[in-house]
Amino acid sequence: MEITLDKHSANQASIKIKLTEADYQPKVDAKLKDYAKKVSIKGFRPGKAPVSMVKNIYGTSILVDEINSILGDSLNNYIKEQSFRILGDPLPVEKVEEQIDWKKQKDFDFEYKIGFVENFELPIDESLEATKYQIQVDDKLVDETIQNLKSQYGESTNPESVEAGDHVYGDVKAKEGDFEHTVSLDLSKITKKLAEKFIGKGKEDLVDFDAKDVKKGQWEEAFGLTEEDAKDLSGALSFSIKNVNRKAEAEMNQEFFDKIFGPDQVKTEEEFVAKVKETLQSSYDRESQVFTEEELKKTLVEKANLDLPEEFLKEWLLKANEGKVTEKDVENEFPAYSRQLIWSLISNEIARANDIKAEHADVIEKTKEMIREQFASSGLGSSMEESMDMFVDNYLQGNEGQNYMNMLTSAQNDKVLAYVQEKIKLVEKNLSIDDFKELLEK
Repeated sequence: MEITLDKHSANQASIKIKLTEADYQPKVDAKLKDYAKKVSIKGFRPGKAPVSMVKNIYGTSILVDEINSILGDSLNNYIKEQSFRILGDPLPVEKVEEQIDWKKQKDFDFEYKIGFVENFELPIDESLEATKYQIQVDDKLVDETIQNLKSQYGESTNPESVEAGDHVYGDVKAKEGDFEHTVSLDLSKITKKLAEKFIGKGKEDLVDFDAKDVKKGQWEEAFGLTEEDAKDLSGALSFSIKNVNRKAEAEMNQEFFDKIFGPDQVKTEEEFVAKVKETLQSSYDRESQVFTEEELKKTLVEKANLDLPEEFLKEWLLKANEGKVTEKDVENEFPAYSRQLIWSLISNEIARANDIKAEHADVIEKTKEMIREQFASSGLGSSMEESMDMFVDNYLQGNEGQNYMNMLTSAQNDKVLAYVQEKIKLVEKNLSIDDFKELLEK
């Protein structure tokens, strides 16, 4: 057997395998003899048919099976011996002009395309610098949150006349044409000038206005119309009021505190404000961590400077998912796929170089955290914890075991990122909510 590597570029190559009769015939002969002992052929007792007859009938299929087996083993072993890391799977090169004659041919030539990256090292030490972001919850955000909670949990009323901030239920109708829709209009989400036309009005009153008084996006956000319904609206309109809905603010009392945090979790207004701030900070701490880790990944990807074989990977993705995706799908999804692939290569290399491994216990704990987050707003509390082991088992056994492997990978990534943050130079940076939003928009 002869195997050669032909590198076309820094990350793409061909592997050529030449098989002679001596490479495969002993295995084929042994397989034929073994098959002859078991096969039933008409006119012969089971296992008594001549090997020559068995070869006549089954020889070609046995030859193909054995050569494919030899190719697979040889290719895998050869790749393991190389210094590079293969990406995807080898793709056989099909040459129409060289059709195989399995009955007459003695020597066979096969060729496979591969994509790879060379082995790389990524030292993790203080020469590498990154930023640790910390979002700070200020009094303004706490006040806004409490105000929203008071509005959300207040009692609804149906007053006789409209005031600023009310929801007005009724029919919008074009003066000309057949447009007519029943809507619930949020006055806080339209211009002050238009909202003033509704102030003081009551049930069965008619409010006239023009389509141009409604700014871009307000048909959808304030009136609840679809983009399709709103796209051709123009000219004079009328709003026939059917009902007025108003939500009174909830009072800062024990009933309100219990609705937000559960019975007797806080007793006073001061405790309530502190608990809101603590809850917000906990939530933004998680966001800070996620953002820090995503930015750290970008730093590591830039430092590693890996060059992927894009042309090969796109072809491999298309063939590996044949019938499920189109070339356009692959083109659209490739940027996200390549980013994830590069990070996976980097994470695995850091884990290998520093003996970082995720254990079964890490998978269990990470799955519990995920389930707690999913049920955070359900109010199940202790009853969920009592059934936690069942939830965890059901999830990890799902998707034919793939959920477990995904969690194992995720747990290892967590350990890798924690290790990196311990070893590199990490500069802390405090952010306001507004600063954080600006960063997200970049």
